[in-house]
Parts: sequence; structure tokens; C-alpha cells
Amino acid sequence: EEKESRRFERKYLIIPLKPIGVYILLTGVEIKNLNSFSSINRAIDFEISRQVHLHSQGQGDSIVQETRLWEEGSQKTVSMRKKEGLSDYRYFPEPDLPEVIITKDYVDSIQNSLPELPEMKRRRYESMGLSMQDVLFLANDISVADFFDATIAKGADVKLATNWIMGDIAAYMKNEKVSINEIKLTPQELAELIASIKGGTISGKIGKEILFELIAKGGTVKGLIKEKDLVQIVDPAEIEKLVDVVLSENPKQLEQYRAGKTKLQGYFAGQVMKVSKGKANPALLNKILVEKLNAKS
Repeated sequence: EEKESRRFERKYLIIPLKPIGVYILLTGVEIKNLNSFSSINRAIDFEISRQVHLHSQGQGDSIVQETRLWEEGSQKTVSMRKKEGLSDYRYFPEPDLPEVIITKDYVDSIQNSLPELPEMKRRRYESMGLSMQDVLFLANDISVADFFDATIAKGADVKLATNWIMGDIAAYMKNEKVSINEIKLTPQELAELIASIKGGTISGKIGKEILFELIAKGGTVKGLIKEKDLVQIVDPAEIEKLVDVVLSENPKQLEQYRAGKTKLQGYFAGQVMKVSKGKANPALLNKILVEKLNAKS
């Protein structure tokens, strides 16, 4: 009776070895006593670990081409014998496969054509001062990462761009079950929106209202600001008039405030914002409001 025999040909394995950027070529060995595909898999894993460990300890020269025995009980390979040369292992060149010579220029050209890998992208985002939570959110989706990169390329503040994308934009995409490529908002307009808020042209509250329209319908920030007359009121005299109107219309609350119920300041600020349709500059409004509330009657 002829006994069935299988021969599994080893391939060269190139494994990254810490520190990053250092690679090792594992040495081929013949392993006996492999009686299942499962044992083949475990033997290969062990041999990779064994050789990587020896290399990391500076003992790479001790690894030789040899025959090793797989011990199923201990789940490891042990040395059996060493042979004289490659011919003993029946290794021979394949005559139908010509030699392939890869030049450094060719390798460099391929490397330069590769897109930015996720790990490099995460490191770049970390170098911008973003938290790990921010980094993982942005780098997890290539489309989100591209949108973010395009936004900051237009001059947007890194952290503010991150907050808008991770906050209101992400919430909209989740609710509507759409990707960032399917919304109408462009990186250019997000950058413009951030600049308009930061520069004081519009308030953050108005910015949110504009954002949702840009996401759903598209358009431009400047166009919406002009169309809806949303330019922030930054003239102190105009804001002072609005404060005076609100205080005169709420004498009871004013009396309560001056009697010690200072939490009513928020009520007055809300009323002024309501009268101004959200256009009053918040910082200037609060400054003038406090002065008026604390002024002697």
C-alpha cells in the first residue's frame, strides 16, 4: 500500500522588526511531524516568533537552515539535524522563471505613488495637537480625513474644523444615514463658515443655522449671510439700544435682579438675542448688559 505524502514548500517571509523601518528575512527550515493543516499553521507561527525573537536579541547569526521537529505536546519546533547544503533540501532554481532585478529607483517610484497610510495619517494629526479621540475619528474614514484635510488646507483652524466635523456634521450624517461625500457642504464653505464666526461676522448660533442649510441644500456662506441679513451686530450703540428696550419692557425682572436675583442676567441676554434675531455679538452684549443691570437707577 502506497503511503500518501504531502510536501509543503516554504516561501520567504520578510517581517518588520522594531524599531520601525528595520526588516528581517526569515531563514527557511524544513519541519517534520506535521500531520494536519492546523499543525502546519501553528508550526509556522512558532517558527516566525522564534526567529524574530532571536533577531531582536542580536542572535540572528545562530539561525541556520536545518530540519526541525514539530512537537505537538509542547507546541514548538526543536532542531533535528543540519544538512550540508541547499541540494540536500531539494531546493533548485525554476528554469521557466527568469531572474527579476528590482532597482532602487523602481522601488522609490512605487513608494512615492502610495497614498498616505493610516498610521502616518494618525501621526500627522497627533502632531497638530489633536486628541487621540479626534485622531481616531478623523483617520478611521478616508473620506472624512480627505474632507478635513481639504478644510484646513483652506486656512480653517484645525481644532475648530475638527469640532464641526465630529459634532454637527457627524450628527447630521448619522441621522440622515449619509456619508460625508453625499452632503452638499464643501470643505471650502466649512472653512469660510469657521472664518466668519471667528472673525465676528456672524455668531456661533447663526453659524449652526447656516451649517444645516449648507449641508442639506448647498450654497455659499457669504450668499446666505447676505440673503438672510445675518451679519452680526457689533456696534456698541446699536446693542445698547436693544438692551435698553429689553430692560424697559421687563421692569419687574430688573427689580428682582437688583434685589439679588443675579441669575436673571441670562434671561435678559436671551431677550436681547431674541429681539436682535440672534445677531447681537454675545461678548459685547453681555458686557453692555452687565453695565446696565448694575447701574444705579
